[in-house]
Amino acid sequence: MNPDMQKKMAELESINDQLSAEIKYLDQLLKQVGFDEGLKTLKSAAQELIDEENI
Repeated sequence: MNPDMQKKMAELESINDQLSAEIKYLDQLLKQVGFDEGLKTLKSAAQELIDEENI
């Protein structure tokens, strides 16, 4: 692999690590405030609200 590709790969891995950490933290926060399954529950609640508005 050439040096440019290695640098880009390292950058992408770093971004992936940061985003994964943020998602885990957000999931924990959501569970603490009452969304039993964290992001999964939040997504369901948001979809229900959208569906109700479109009725």
